[in-house]
Amino acid sequence: MDSNALKRTWAMAAALGDEVPLYFYSHLFATHPEVRDMFPVAMGAQRDKLFSALGHIISHADQIDTVGGFIGQLGRDHRRFSVVPAHYSMVGASFLATLQRYLGSEWTDEVARSWSEAYGLIAKVMVVAAEDAADDSPAWWDGEVLSVDRRSLDVAVLEVRMPHDFTYEPGQAVAVEVPALPRTWRYLSPANAPRPDGIVQFHVQLIPGGLFSTAAVRRTNAGDTIRVGAPIGDQLAVDGQRDLLLIGGGTGLAPLSAVLDKVAAQWRETGWGPRVDLFHGARVPWNLYDHPRLTDLAAREHWFSFHPVVSDDPTFPGLTGYVGSAAAAHSSSLGRLVLVCGSTPMVRHTVSELAAVGVPRSDIRYEDYTGVEDNSSPTGEDQLEGTR
Repeated sequence: MDSNALKRTWAMAAALGDEVPLYFYSHLFATHPEVRDMFPVAMGAQRDKLFSALGHIISHADQIDTVGGFIGQLGRDHRRFSVVPAHYSMVGASFLATLQRYLGSEWTDEVARSWSEAYGLIAKVMVVAAEDAADDSPAWWDGEVLSVDRRSLDVAVLEVRMPHDFTYEPGQAVAVEVPALPRTWRYLSPANAPRPDGIVQFHVQLIPGGLFSTAAVRRTNAGDTIRVGAPIGDQLAVDGQRDLLLIGGGTGLAPLSAVLDKVAAQWRETGWGPRVDLFHGARVPWNLYDHPRLTDLAAREHWFSFHPVVSDDPTFPGLTGYVGSAAAAHSSSLGRLVLVCGSTPMVRHTVSELAAVGVPRSDIRYEDYTGVEDNSSPTGEDQLEGTR
């Protein structure tokens, strides 16, 4: 397999933009119309995901082992779409036909062999990962929606009862499909630690024009059944020993709330645990959607402090400006384990601010789901809220 040829020819195909993935899917659906129902009705985002994933893999073609985890996660993710080994051959044939069409004279026998070998390796890793995952868990669990609580102008809390064999760790994310938008999955983070009654809360921000968020917030009702995939990620894991600084923007609060829930249980059960400072940022005060609960918890528990931060309302009687800047100025940031969750710009800014005041990078953890099939953020479809 010639990794340099793969990178060179992939760059050529990618430079042609949407035309290439559009032809690929047209070819796939024309030659195998039976697979069309496995894909979302709106294919724009799906085309972006295809090229994003393949680009990531091919960029590491000369050290393919380094993306083995990424490829394996793709295989596990595709279980949700009822993908079987035969589907990989269908996709592979259309993918190679697409490359042949657009590479023209660059599509030599040697290049064809390299692409065939590369695709075969990727498909094998994905199939084996899916088979191994099937030994331990179903492709998804069905959850019963108990309530959809509109907490603010654009944030709703979905309360869902999950089967007792559904388990996760606070800080992880799960893919969710709602009945109003079949075959479209988005990653959300449970906002509470696992409970004996199986109830899980999800925080969903309503994004203007967002297909998933609109379906989840406005078209999902009590009594509906949603599908929930296997939990992924360990970036926000804590060991229960070190004091914590939690920094969340918008619905990035969700996984931090689950971590906070776990810490509160530790204090109740053992009488000791980490001390926690939580900074939650929003653009305007009325989007601090969990303010009453967190304020009440801070008033009752000596080990917990809550710091709401508002960026776009200078009249707010509290901390104002970027949430990352406010947290970095906190005198107790050094020596703590820091968890950051929110939009990509918010996370980047916060990490930069923390590093500038001397917080070691090794003490900062944040979500990084480059290894998942769905390239949306686990904490929001586009995560506009709390980016300040």
